[in-house]
Amino acid sequence: MAQDNHSFRVEVKTDYLEEQSSPEEDKFLFSYTITIVNLGDLPAKLETRHWIITDGNGQQNEVNGAGVVGETPTIEPDSAYQYTSGTMLDTPLGFMEGFYHMKAQNGEMVKAMIPRFRLAVPGLLH
Repeated sequence: MAQDNHSFRVEVKTDYLEEQSSPEEDKFLFSYTITIVNLGDLPAKLETRHWIITDGNGQQNEVNGAGVVGETPTIEPDSAYQYTSGTMLDTPLGFMEGFYHMKAQNGEMVKAMIPRFRLAVPGLLH
Protein backbone atom coordinates (compact mmCIF):
# COMPACT_ATOMS: atom_id res chain seq x y z
CA MET A 1 0.00 0.00 0.00
CA ALA A 2 1.44 3.38 -1.00
CA GLN A 3 1.85 6.14 1.53
CA ASP A 4 -0.17 9.31 1.03
CA ASN A 5 -0.67 12.68 2.77
CA HIS A 6 -3.01 11.03 5.26
CA SER A 7 -0.35 8.59 6.44
CA PHE A 8 1.18 11.06 8.90
CA ARG A 9 -0.29 13.05 11.76
CA VAL A 10 1.67 16.08 12.91
CA GLU A 11 0.92 17.43 16.41
CA VAL A 12 2.29 20.69 17.79
CA LYS A 13 2.67 22.18 21.27
CA THR A 14 4.08 25.68 21.70
CA ASP A 15 5.56 27.65 24.59
CA TYR A 16 6.57 31.29 25.00
CA LEU A 17 10.07 31.54 26.48
CA GLU A 18 9.67 34.72 28.52
CA GLU A 19 13.08 34.51 30.22
CA GLN A 20 14.85 34.41 26.82
CA SER A 21 12.72 37.13 25.18
CA SER A 22 13.23 40.91 25.12
CA PRO A 23 9.87 42.57 24.36
CA GLU A 24 11.47 46.03 24.61
CA GLU A 25 13.75 44.98 21.71
CA ASP A 26 10.90 43.28 19.77
CA LYS A 27 12.39 39.83 20.37
CA PHE A 28 9.88 37.12 21.28
CA LEU A 29 11.26 33.58 21.54
CA PHE A 30 8.95 30.59 21.20
CA SER A 31 9.64 26.88 21.42
CA TYR A 32 7.57 24.28 19.63
CA THR A 33 7.45 20.54 20.16
CA ILE A 34 6.48 18.52 17.11
CA THR A 35 5.26 14.93 17.17
CA ILE A 36 5.14 13.14 13.80
CA VAL A 37 3.10 9.93 13.83
CA ASN A 38 3.49 7.42 10.99
CA LEU A 39 -0.01 6.08 10.30
CA GLY A 40 1.07 4.25 7.12
CA ASP A 41 2.26 0.73 6.43
CA LEU A 42 5.89 1.51 5.59
CA PRO A 43 8.81 3.07 7.44
CA ALA A 44 9.53 6.61 6.21
CA LYS A 45 12.58 8.83 6.56
CA LEU A 46 12.19 12.56 7.23
CA GLU A 47 14.48 14.10 4.61
CA THR A 48 13.68 17.83 4.52
CA ARG A 49 11.54 20.49 6.17
CA HIS A 50 9.83 23.57 4.77
CA TRP A 51 8.48 26.24 7.13
CA ILE A 52 6.53 29.42 6.50
CA ILE A 53 6.83 31.67 9.56
CA THR A 54 4.53 34.71 9.65
CA ASP A 55 4.79 37.44 12.29
CA GLY A 56 1.99 39.68 13.54
CA ASN A 57 2.78 42.26 10.85
CA GLY A 58 2.27 39.71 8.08
CA GLN A 59 5.99 39.46 7.30
CA GLN A 60 6.84 35.95 6.09
CA ASN A 61 10.08 34.03 6.39
CA GLU A 62 10.52 30.71 4.60
CA VAL A 63 12.95 28.15 5.99
CA ASN A 64 14.09 25.04 4.12
CA GLY A 65 16.61 22.50 5.24
CA ALA A 66 17.68 18.91 5.65
CA GLY A 67 16.06 17.00 8.48
CA VAL A 68 15.12 18.53 11.82
CA VAL A 69 17.42 19.50 14.74
CA GLY A 70 20.33 17.85 12.89
CA GLU A 71 18.55 14.52 12.42
CA THR A 72 16.88 12.69 9.53
CA PRO A 73 14.90 10.11 11.50
CA THR A 74 13.20 7.05 10.06
CA ILE A 75 9.75 6.64 11.59
CA GLU A 76 8.39 3.11 11.72
CA PRO A 77 4.67 2.38 11.11
CA ASP A 78 2.52 3.04 14.19
CA SER A 79 5.43 4.93 15.76
CA ALA A 80 6.18 8.57 16.43
CA TYR A 81 9.16 10.89 16.41
CA GLN A 82 9.24 13.98 18.63
CA TYR A 83 11.58 16.96 18.72
CA THR A 84 11.66 20.48 20.13
CA SER A 85 12.98 23.55 18.34
CA GLY A 86 12.36 27.28 18.45
CA THR A 87 11.93 30.49 16.56
CA MET A 88 12.30 34.20 17.28
CA LEU A 89 9.59 36.64 16.20
CA ASP A 90 9.63 40.45 16.05
CA THR A 91 6.01 40.52 17.28
CA PRO A 92 4.22 38.88 20.25
CA LEU A 93 1.95 36.97 17.86
CA GLY A 94 2.68 34.86 14.81
CA PHE A 95 1.99 31.64 12.95
CA MET A 96 3.95 28.73 11.54
CA GLU A 97 3.01 26.09 8.99
CA GLY A 98 4.73 23.92 6.41
CA PHE A 99 5.55 20.37 5.50
CA TYR A 100 8.12 17.60 5.74
CA HIS A 101 9.31 15.61 2.74
CA MET A 102 9.24 12.00 3.82
CA LYS A 103 10.79 9.14 1.81
CA ALA A 104 8.89 5.90 2.22
CA GLN A 105 10.79 2.62 2.28
CA ASN A 106 9.53 1.92 -1.28
CA GLY A 107 11.22 5.12 -2.51
CA GLU A 108 8.02 7.17 -2.83
CA MET A 109 8.31 10.81 -1.71
CA VAL A 110 5.44 12.01 0.48
CA LYS A 111 4.56 15.44 1.89
CA ALA A 112 3.59 15.34 5.57
CA MET A 113 1.69 18.58 6.11
CA ILE A 114 2.30 20.64 9.25
CA PRO A 115 -0.98 22.35 10.18
CA ARG A 116 -0.87 26.10 10.82
CA PHE A 117 -0.33 26.85 14.50
CA ARG A 118 -0.23 30.05 16.52
CA LEU A 119 2.66 31.46 18.53
CA ALA A 120 1.38 33.97 21.08
CA VAL A 121 2.56 35.59 24.28
CA PRO A 122 0.21 34.37 27.06
CA GLY A 123 -2.52 36.86 27.96
CA LEU A 124 -2.21 38.60 24.59
CA LEU A 125 -5.44 37.11 23.23
CA HIS A 126 -8.62 36.96 25.29
